[in-house]
Amino acid sequence: MRHYETLILFSPDLNAEERQNILEEVSKIIRSDFGEDPLIDDWGMRQLAYPVRKYTRGHYVRVEYGSNGEIIPELERKLRIYEGVLKFLTVKLSEEYKAA
Repeated sequence: MRHYETLILFSPDLNAEERQNILEEVSKIIRSDFGEDPLIDDWGMRQLAYPVRKYTRGHYVRVEYGSNGEIIPELERKLRIYEGVLKFLTVKLSEEYKAA
């Protein structure tokens, strides 16, 4: 089980309920593989270093989880579909996941 982190940049036009619905779908995908809820860290609205799709601000959320890596393509495919997601980045933090 590897340790992953996905950083998601949401559009500032999304309200909290819409963001929560997307994060619930992400959690459901991760739980289908690992069976444990991911750690969701909401960083809030921040100024962007450069415009992304003409937005200068965005809402950042960090999702930390354990996975064998097979769900990553499905997770990223789902994130590409949502119009409210401006960007995302998935990074493998380590080879061993230790649940908190």
